[in-house]
Amino acid sequence: LLQIVEEYVKHENALSPSRPIYIIGDSFGGCLAISVAVCNPEIDLVLTLVNPATSSAKASLQAVLPLLEAVAANLPFIHPHLLKYSMGNPLNMAMVSLENSLSPQETLQEFSNKLTSMLPLVSELGDIIQMGTLVWKLKLLKSGANYANSQLHMVQAEVLLLASGIENLPPSGEADRLVKSLKNCKVRYFRNRGDRLLMEDGFNLLTVIKGVKMYRRGRQWDCVNDFLSPTLSEFNRTFGEDFKLFHQLLSPAMLSTTQNGKIVHGLDGVPDKGPVLFVGYHQLLAMEWAALIEGFLREKKTVIRTGAHQVFFAGNYETLRQELSLFDFVSMYGAVPVSPINTYKLFERNEFVLLYPGGVREALHRKGETYKLFWPDQTEFVRMAARFGVTVIPFGCVGEDDFLEIVVDYNDQKNIPYIRDEIKSFNRDFTRLRDTVKGEDGNQVLHLPVVLPKLPGRLYFLFGRPIEMEGMDNVLTDRKKANQVYFQIELEVENAMSYLKRKRNEDPYRSIARRALYQATWGPSAQVPTFEP
Repeated sequence: LLQIVEEYVKHENALSPSRPIYIIGDSFGGCLAISVAVCNPEIDLVLTLVNPATSSAKASLQAVLPLLEAVAANLPFIHPHLLKYSMGNPLNMAMVSLENSLSPQETLQEFSNKLTSMLPLVSELGDIIQMGTLVWKLKLLKSGANYANSQLHMVQAEVLLLASGIENLPPSGEADRLVKSLKNCKVRYFRNRGDRLLMEDGFNLLTVIKGVKMYRRGRQWDCVNDFLSPTLSEFNRTFGEDFKLFHQLLSPAMLSTTQNGKIVHGLDGVPDKGPVLFVGYHQLLAMEWAALIEGFLREKKTVIRTGAHQVFFAGNYETLRQELSLFDFVSMYGAVPVSPINTYKLFERNEFVLLYPGGVREALHRKGETYKLFWPDQTEFVRMAARFGVTVIPFGCVGEDDFLEIVVDYNDQKNIPYIRDEIKSFNRDFTRLRDTVKGEDGNQVLHLPVVLPKLPGRLYFLFGRPIEMEGMDNVLTDRKKANQVYFQIELEVENAMSYLKRKRNEDPYRSIARRALYQATWGPSAQVPTFEP
């Protein structure tokens, strides 16, 4: 087996020596994948190990192997413990391909039919899995696991470890041992899934690989060029399930401004092609970001590439993201570490780019600082936009004061010794993005304020009149002119927020009760109306 896989890997490497080769190893396949990586350290391999059988030597069946060898080889062997590894969780497997559009009664009937259709497989397994086959498999597992375990320290390949099922999860699961033994390993736990993860409904391997930033075309991961746009199924899962309640509670309303200054519903005022730079205000905890991404995907069929804080990409904090979480969601929907180089690359690709000059200081503002901008006096993004002829769109966002209230902010936390030390320790390894900025505008300290929910209001966006930077070459050499454009964008953002705060009082559906009644009447997917511009 090892020789067969090695030959195929070497063949693929000869065809495309500059591209990585992905090996997906499930159960015993995980042992095999590890062995291939050890034997071929010169080949760029990315291993995805799904519940690898590296601990199979400790399994209960291995303990009775001498007894099993004494039994007749043609005796059928059906055991619930064995079926779990052969078939996975029957309930989860029966959920595969069930249509979401079915009524509860139809869903139950379809689920029952699928479960019943799987029963004959159990009796057929008796003809397939006989005692001789089982003994051979157990010996193969033991051999593969022993070899893989003895070579773990030699694995140079990038490894993604996916763990599910009770036996693989912390605190006593095999995954913890492997993470500590493998040099370059990331792990994701799936606590509510069975052992046969790849066979269960709702699991998408490519989604996980993209989320952990391990999809790449070359030797190194390129956050700009290695991005794959989300698929329709990923979009439906994210915004039709994961963020569905968030959308229903906040019911985002988007308005835009056409070139002649007219404010209209929707995103008609936003150009259809890039490069476009959206510059705006960062709401508390960046809660507006998901709604922004969803709105552009729905209406413009376009992904906005966001410049995000390095905490979403820093490997030193991998322990924070061992479950599928917001960290993976941010990467999957195109975010990149905020930097001039990445912005340059995105403009070269004519992308839609999202920039928050206020950064963490705005997203984690203090009490009494609602809708206050913390923009540094740095005009680099204006000059870069002029160089590429980018269309700049200032935008305002209003709503977070309607549904969150800060109870304990950074000013309170830094006066508590233990919390102050924890915040300082957490921020120590991050490169300071604004070392040259003095005062509060440069105070980009990562912390988690204590907030309390209010009765949910509504989220409003207004995208201002597009500012065409094409032909503004004087901005590149004239610092005064660049500052004028910068302050114009800042003023447009403040004006947009002032407009929204004033006009939202005219929204008949600002109340969550009125919105809930509207959606109950017209359906949960209906777009709730708002005020007339």
